[in-house]
Amino acid sequence: MELTWVGKYDVPELEPRILIEDESKSYGANDTGCMLIHGDNLLALKALEAEYVGKVKCIYIDPPYNTGSAFEQYDDNLEHSQWLNLLYPRLKIMHNLLSEKGSIWISIDADECAYLKIICDEVFGRENYRTMISWQRKYSVSNNFKGIATISEYILVYSKSEKFVANLLPRTEESINRYGNPDNDSRGPWKAVDYLNQATVKQRPNLCYEIVNPNTKEIIKNDVKAWKYELATHQKHVEEDRLWWGIDGKNSVPALKLFLSEVRQGMTPHNWWPYDEVGHTDEAKKESIALFGKENVFATPKPERLIERVITLSTNPGDIVLDSFLGSGTTIAVAHKMNRKWIGIELGNHAYTYCKRRIDKVIAGQDLGGITKTVGWIGGGGYRFYELAEPLLVKNSKLPIYQINPSYTYDMIAEAICKIEGFTYAPQGEFHGHSSENRFIHITMEFVNTKYIQSMMKNLGERQSLLIYCKRMQSDMNLPVNVEVRRIPKDLLNKCSFEEVQDENG
Repeated sequence: MELTWVGKYDVPELEPRILIEDESKSYGANDTGCMLIHGDNLLALKALEAEYVGKVKCIYIDPPYNTGSAFEQYDDNLEHSQWLNLLYPRLKIMHNLLSEKGSIWISIDADECAYLKIICDEVFGRENYRTMISWQRKYSVSNNFKGIATISEYILVYSKSEKFVANLLPRTEESINRYGNPDNDSRGPWKAVDYLNQATVKQRPNLCYEIVNPNTKEIIKNDVKAWKYELATHQKHVEEDRLWWGIDGKNSVPALKLFLSEVRQGMTPHNWWPYDEVGHTDEAKKESIALFGKENVFATPKPERLIERVITLSTNPGDIVLDSFLGSGTTIAVAHKMNRKWIGIELGNHAYTYCKRRIDKVIAGQDLGGITKTVGWIGGGGYRFYELAEPLLVKNSKLPIYQINPSYTYDMIAEAICKIEGFTYAPQGEFHGHSSENRFIHITMEFVNTKYIQSMMKNLGERQSLLIYCKRMQSDMNLPVNVEVRRIPKDLLNKCSFEEVQDENG
């Protein structure tokens, strides 16, 4: 099944912009691999693609729900096809960024959930749909509400491939307390497991046999319900002293001892997340007030415990977590406290007023709310702050032509062209980058002629090739087979679009 809409196939080939570090905004240690990016998230995702393709373990996004509401921080009132055009190209890049064991978790409500699942089936593959989680976002319903109240939202979960395996949840104190040791068994706490089958004796005659209570010597024959285990397995249970006959030893049916030491160290997750486990919207707003004050509370935050659950199930320490609709910065705050690497992308001033402000407090050990105490966070680490560059090429103000953006330095031009051509930007000698051990690129603003080519050839080894980008070149050059020359901006215009795109606010 494929969902179609107006504009689905009209997305141009995006320019992979460069990212410019603003060292005045970077904070703490700068070698952690963590990045906060200010700029349109479609272009920022494209900027990350070359370096991070196949490397991101978990993507969590909380995009605009297209509810018809208007929030101070987001325009959440997009026409339906616009909303789909907003998400579709972004999801395609996110798919590329995910590792083979990676997964994407998307918060959504009922208004667009069905449509979102169809486009996710297309992008990630229906076979990679994992589940739809229901999150109980409210703990009470107003008595004045008319109709059927909505107290839950959803999280769609997809994986990159079948290699994804969700982690177990830590055992809760409640689950541990289900195990006891009333007979002081040296093997430790255990819980009683039913010894009877749901099937009848007629249905499973092979599970019908006599059992002897060793305490009363009573012979017990199951006439209606079958036993749960075959006779050989039962005999093994007897030999291992695993049957429990009650405190007084006189129960008519035994139970099997299941020892805590033998079960998996975590709990299998499920797709119903109640607020007492992962928080609710009021909890999230209280966290926002504590961080930013009542006058600056973020309109639609998610509680830290909700994001903690996502990251716990999908990653391990050191893995990369990405959020390209960062909002107030909850995802990167939680990821940092949980010792994950992270990449956060946000458009608008709240990249500074919310996201940066929040993560700086986390690093400084000044954020005492959320999951801080639960995970034992005391501060540390750091990140680099990046601005998304302007387009490399812009239209001339007087002539119908493109020119190099005057805000670009020579080094920025070289890095941008490397990125557009798929080369790793690594200046060394005359070369500005490489796509392999034998393929190099050189960018120059000088006039390129035969003599210039000959001088560059001296730097090439056997079986190595060179791509040269220049503004002007000799028209009748006889080029060596391992050298190619392209012009700026003409040949760049054939590679991608340098127009602005629809951002996440429509």
